[in-house]
Amino acid sequence: MWRLAGPLAESRVIIDSCPDCFAWGVTRTYGWRCVGCRHALEEFKNNGPCASCSRAVVVLPNGHCRLCHKQRMMIARQAGRLTRNVSFAEAIKHGHQLYFAGMWHFEQGHGKIPYRKKTVPPDMSLLRPVDWQQLVLFDWPRDLKAGLRNGFPLPPDPQLEAAFHQVAREHAQRFGWSQSKAERVQRGIRVMLAIQDTPGAAIRRSDVLQLSRIKHSAATVADVIAAAGMLDDDIAPPVVRWFHANTRDLPEPMRQELTVWMDVMMLGSTTAPRRNPRSHTCIHNYIRWAMPTLRRWADTHHSLREVGRDDVANILAPNGLQRSTVLIALRSIFKILKGRKLVFINPCARLSAPQDRKVPDPVDLRQLRNSLNSDDPTTAALAALLAFHAVRLWQLRAMRLTDLHDGRLHIGEQVIVLAEPVTQRLAAYLDYRTNTWPTTINPHLFIHRRSWMHDRPVTPWWLHHQLGMSGQLIRQDRILDEAHASSGDLRMLCELFGLSATGAMRYIATVNSPDRGGTYRA
Repeated sequence: MWRLAGPLAESRVIIDSCPDCFAWGVTRTYGWRCVGCRHALEEFKNNGPCASCSRAVVVLPNGHCRLCHKQRMMIARQAGRLTRNVSFAEAIKHGHQLYFAGMWHFEQGHGKIPYRKKTVPPDMSLLRPVDWQQLVLFDWPRDLKAGLRNGFPLPPDPQLEAAFHQVAREHAQRFGWSQSKAERVQRGIRVMLAIQDTPGAAIRRSDVLQLSRIKHSAATVADVIAAAGMLDDDIAPPVVRWFHANTRDLPEPMRQELTVWMDVMMLGSTTAPRRNPRSHTCIHNYIRWAMPTLRRWADTHHSLREVGRDDVANILAPNGLQRSTVLIALRSIFKILKGRKLVFINPCARLSAPQDRKVPDPVDLRQLRNSLNSDDPTTAALAALLAFHAVRLWQLRAMRLTDLHDGRLHIGEQVIVLAEPVTQRLAAYLDYRTNTWPTTINPHLFIHRRSWMHDRPVTPWWLHHQLGMSGQLIRQDRILDEAHASSGDLRMLCELFGLSATGAMRYIATVNSPDRGGTYRA
């Protein structure tokens, strides 16, 4: 066994000899076998003693191993005879000639023809989860770093592996991946198939996430496995895990009632009272606002059925933002529970909370100018759309290339005529996008060095990181500036920025306010 020394020693490249034909130069890529022996193992699967050398290796249909076949071909070539006229006993009577892996050639006619494997189309019907499960006595955590050091086992079903690799190649071709990227994803899939307890079962996303420990892109591998229809998404969304962690200490009846509310908020309801699913951010805010109150009630109540109007009134703040947010969250909880007949009354009914809203803070103009004039075309384009047209953050994420044409931006039913500085920055960004990722098929306008490989939008964290400041603050400052410039024209604000009348009143109410940093009552 030979190890690479020098500055590349950290990569731990291990080279060994093939256990079947002794060809030197194999790595763990193909399970420590040369390409020829690996294909022989997949095609014939006949393990038995060779009729010539008596070694217990994979033998071909005639009962002889590959090494004896190669020795016979070499002797026939040297003697100028046909291979069939040389017996195996005659060929190996003086021993075997060893070779380097992947460098065996034989002569045919007047030229050299290298070894070529027979291309057999993979059986794509194997990409179907099996209907049985292999139970394990001990469910030990996987140590993929140890597998990286010592080598992973071979996948138990080579045909299933071939079908996965075909899906990976098609996925890579569709998204314009490089060959190295496609091969790295295929290695990740091979690792997942090798560590499965139930061969042929759907691959759990929780197992795929462990690939990040050995510097593989777990999200990309999961995308390919999902495209093959073999992904078991066993990981709950973060907001669900956070909900269970925060309600763990509550009484059992109260926790069950909150779980019903959580299911309706996450999935919606098609039965009366009907309800659309809410965003994870909305659910997270409601839980955060309500949890202090629910924990205080848990000391004296076992169920939300026991909570009355006086309990709600006594726990609410006299006024201010805290009273408003807590009341909004409690109203949502009790409204759903009353609709499901889990509580007798809604104790939040007919309780009001005047909303003292804070006027948006002014934006840092120096930082905004730096973003608008940034050398990064992405940052300049994002800042321009926010500073000139106050586009919403979720609209920036969902914006597609087809939404931008003829000098206008089409967002739903709203058509925005782009300002000249915005047009210039978007043109520079589109040139940068095309030159940097010419093969991407991601339909979204804004992409980065990771999102170009799939079709999902960028994340809110990426927007904030790219701008270096709050995008929402830029948007609010733009609307506030327009409200003062138009002397509080309600219709203009609604049509220009797509606001509702209620949303526009937040900015109009500040027109006659002497203190921009104060508050006003809606």
